[in-house]
Amino acid sequence: MAEIKPRLTEVDPVWKRICSEAEAAVADEPLLGGLMHMSLLHHGGLDDALAYRFALKLSSGEMSEQLLREIADAAYADDPGLGKAARADLMAVYDRDPACHRFIQPILFFKGFQALQAYRVAHHLWTEGRLDMAYFVQMRTSEMFGVDIHPAARLGQGIMIDHAHSIVIGETAVVGDNVSMLHSVTLGGTGKEEGDRHPKIGDGVLIGAGAKVLGNITVGCCSRIAAGSVVLQDVPPKSTVAGVPARIVGEAGCEQPSVTMDHRLGNGEAN
Repeated sequence: MAEIKPRLTEVDPVWKRICSEAEAAVADEPLLGGLMHMSLLHHGGLDDALAYRFALKLSSGEMSEQLLREIADAAYADDPGLGKAARADLMAVYDRDPACHRFIQPILFFKGFQALQAYRVAHHLWTEGRLDMAYFVQMRTSEMFGVDIHPAARLGQGIMIDHAHSIVIGETAVVGDNVSMLHSVTLGGTGKEEGDRHPKIGDGVLIGAGAKVLGNITVGCCSRIAAGSVVLQDVPPKSTVAGVPARIVGEAGCEQPSVTMDHRLGNGEAN
């Protein structure tokens, strides 16, 4: 008789922890039982849960939750990179945001994380040639979360958008891996020019609240842009820029500004 080998079940420690946190949340606050079960515990994995939240949040009289769920499910099935990026984004928020104490918080409560995952579905649709559907997702994401990311923009993994109010990222913008930005950041153009007209943000960059980075310029890896700055010229790697218009005021001060999240200007730097 042929030997039957036991089937190994794929282990996802991130999802396992999410479910554990959800169960603990229900025990602490039974009134949240419906939310935790519908959003998390009812699903078989993180991709399924994210697709559910996508459909729930973006549905409207123009597009039903069922249709949006089918769109999201197909996107996650077609592109495993969406789930990989979501996990990197989740860890970025957990590691960098002192207000985040559990994995379930970004998924359920933080609009920056949720808007970013909606963008990722929209970008997938864009790359598949479904431009109008991608525009629809962009519109609903902006209406629901106050985050307007063009679906053609290219964003890396491990992105944290903290507070995430009034974020604007233009069509030809590129954002590298492990970037952190706060509310009211704009990565925009400088006028009515067409073509490649938006910023290119390197890996590990920290962008402070209210900063505006305009035009087809490059912000070097591991740099810092101070809050309220208007950046109109290239920024060298590992630098700090501040002001209107922004100018170099010193070095970045550490190897990974986006991880340390230190917005203070050090000794010898402009105030």
